[in-house]
Amino acid sequence: MIVICGDNMNLHEEKCVPCMGGVSPMNEDEIEELVSEVNINWNVIKNHHLERKWEFDDFEKALKFVNDTGEICENEGHHANYEFGWGQVKILIWTHKIDGLTNSDFILAAKIDQVEVA
Repeated sequence: MIVICGDNMNLHEEKCVPCMGGVSPMNEDEIEELVSEVNINWNVIKNHHLERKWEFDDFEKALKFVNDTGEICENEGHHANYEFGWGQVKILIWTHKIDGLTNSDFILAAKIDQVEVA
């Protein structure tokens, strides 16, 4: 059973829960339940990970975004993979321990969605 979020609570207000292994990654139906809770620009890739891209006016703004979202990852104890360079950032999220998606991946994506893009 998957708990999407608490009563009257948005996904970005939930807390990521560390995965200790021993659970299966989400299946396609479970993923479909949660994907509507994050920004439509997040793509589910092969039911394995979430991916989203941002564009910026320069390197400094892209770096600030990486640092701001990286702080969220650190606070949540759940870390995204980043690809970034001049004017662009791509974030990939999945639970490495089980090599697939969990509820916490969607929580992290929703939290990242809250970061104001300059």
